[in-house]
Amino acid sequence: MYDALVIGGGPAGLQAALTLGRMHRPTLLLDSGAYRNTPVDAMHNILTNDGRDPAEFRAIVRGELEEYSDVEVRDVAASTVARRDDGTFSATLADGTVVGSRTVVLATGVRDVMPDVPGFAEQWGRTVHMCPFCHGHEMSGKRVAVQDSPAAGHQVAMLSPIAASVEVVPPVTAVEMTSEGLHVESESGKVVVDGLFAHPAFEQAAPFAAQLGLELRESGCVAVNLLGQTSVPGVYAAGDLAHVADLPMPMASVLAAAYAGQLAGASVLRDMVMPAH
Repeated sequence: MYDALVIGGGPAGLQAALTLGRMHRPTLLLDSGAYRNTPVDAMHNILTNDGRDPAEFRAIVRGELEEYSDVEVRDVAASTVARRDDGTFSATLADGTVVGSRTVVLATGVRDVMPDVPGFAEQWGRTVHMCPFCHGHEMSGKRVAVQDSPAAGHQVAMLSPIAASVEVVPPVTAVEMTSEGLHVESESGKVVVDGLFAHPAFEQAAPFAAQLGLELRESGCVAVNLLGQTSVPGVYAAGDLAHVADLPMPMASVLAAAYAGQLAGASVLRDMVMPAH
């Protein structure tokens, strides 16, 4: 029986495990090997890690976790998670193993749903981006297209001081990288740019929120308070899959995810040592 089962090996899950490990709480971290930022080769806007390969970042933290004997890491996905009658939790892993835990920290993130647009998925995270904070600087002095959406005006205002030109285009029908740049096709024709910013839909990357009956917000993310607590006692959520009511949207960044993971880990301990607060 673990004190905490942390599901997800990205920054939120890694930080939650580190926080719990430092407090000598038996913790199992499950890492499926699937990450939202797999397509990118560099993270940005992160103190001491600006430009670092996400895989290298995860490897560094995994090495740090080895210093904490109370943290066990398994490279295996969970299949199901259920709450037992006594309030503890049972998880069945992809290898058939069943583990028990007093609490669960969900850090499985969300999955970007690629539109049925030729070339879009291949260029996602390379020349097609979502976040100006993460990839805007790399467009310095270059040609940028922004796919029309309710957020388009906001993105144009953010990118205008950075890019040489910013053009809003209708929903794209095809993208292709060529020697002259990124060909972006839409119903209004074709433009050649160096990068495209778009907002594909996203969904929960794992089924555990549904399995546990967690409340969701309109964003599709798990409803949490500032401490990472969900609508089910003993279940916490951190990272892209979670959404605090006071924020207009889930904060999708490595730093925000790590911050949320630290809060969730601290909340697990707080609720264990102060169960009647």
